Amino acid sequence: MHIPACLFFRCNLPRPCLWIGLLLIPLCCIAEGLGEDVFFSFQRNTEADEQSVLLWDDARPLPRSVAAERLQQVEFRVIKPYEYNTDGYRFLHGVALVWHKGKLLASFGHNRGGENTDTEEARYRVSEDGGRSWSDVLTLDAGPEPGVGISHGVFLSHGETLWAFHGAYSGIMQNVHTRAYTLDESTNSWIPRGAVIAEGFWPMNQPIQMEDGNWIMPGIRVGGEHPSAVAISRGEDFTRWDLRVIPRDSSLGKMWGESAVIVSGKEIWNISRYGDAAQALVAHSQDYGRNWSPLRVSNLSMTTSKPCAGLLSTGQRYLISTITADCGKSRAPLTIALSRPGQIPFSKVMIIRPAEFPEGPGESHPRAALAYPCAIEHEGKLYVGYSNNGGNQGRVGVGRELWNNNSAELAIIPLEQLRVE
Repeated sequence: MHIPACLFFRCNLPRPCLWIGLLLIPLCCIAEGLGEDVFFSFQRNTEADEQSVLLWDDARPLPRSVAAERLQQVEFRVIKPYEYNTDGYRFLHGVALVWHKGKLLASFGHNRGGENTDTEEARYRVSEDGGRSWSDVLTLDAGPEPGVGISHGVFLSHGETLWAFHGAYSGIMQNVHTRAYTLDESTNSWIPRGAVIAEGFWPMNQPIQMEDGNWIMPGIRVGGEHPSAVAISRGEDFTRWDLRVIPRDSSLGKMWGESAVIVSGKEIWNISRYGDAAQALVAHSQDYGRNWSPLRVSNLSMTTSKPCAGLLSTGQRYLISTITADCGKSRAPLTIALSRPGQIPFSKVMIIRPAEFPEGPGESHPRAALAYPCAIEHEGKLYVGYSNNGGNQGRVGVGRELWNNNSAELAIIPLEQLRVE
């Protein structure tokens, strides 16, 4: 057995340092005996952590809003317009999309009262023509118990079954948890499967299957410092999930940890909303989301709102939010950051939709907020759902009643428009 090279000291070191080095030799030799993986684990984790912080390719300048390239050949649709004077609903937020058996479904949180109060409902619409037209607004769950609100969530189409996972709470954001539902297609009704994730977890992006056979669902753990979190399924039993709260670096300020994940084998990247600054937060796991590096500030500017992220069939990573050098806390334009195929850092940002959009469809206003995106890939296109507050023009109410009075909109992007050279 040889002494590891890390413990060779120069002769001019102070005598106490030499004694410390000699005392450490047995420990390092034990580590060496256990194998190189153990001995170098700290070094490898440190390198991975540093890599995870670099979300943007520093070789390219991040463009300002006026300089970012705008995507071409994008189709736009309105899923649900704001129409308080017709239906009496104010709050709408958190669009989720899914393709299931040839139909496109879009869900959202909906409320006649103020945002995140106990009158909130999970509602949805169905399109049979790829988003060109939509069914009447249907209710998934309006909260059967008094004082309970059911808000926005996410979908999962798996095999023959369509699942939905929605954030729920008592009163105003108390006892936050996730409830599961499955669609009974013979009656077109949703079957409650109960509260499946407790401890404040609210899903923010759809579950993604990992190579170990489990599914990972990113979100936020509401309460305390409101950290980012993920839920990991127990195989294909979607009524049983393990919650993993992602640690945060001690230097971080206030946050609201709505998060997304990018999955690559056993490696998972969590990208999260910050609060104190318009920067994306990032954490990294090397064991299918079981353990995480602390969330830290990345080198990528991103507004303080829920992000959406994923991996395209082209091998490109994507991140959707407002991502420009001068974004600040603005929620427009809606942009997508893209990597080269097989690469980790994002290297190009493109505008999906600006705030002012007179050609329509959808609301256009200089102060429009385009936020809370979701995305799914289907048959060579990326479908992006998002909220649009129309600059708060024509909204009715006071105080909390005016929070997130949005329309739900859809952008359909051909994958060839997302190539990065």
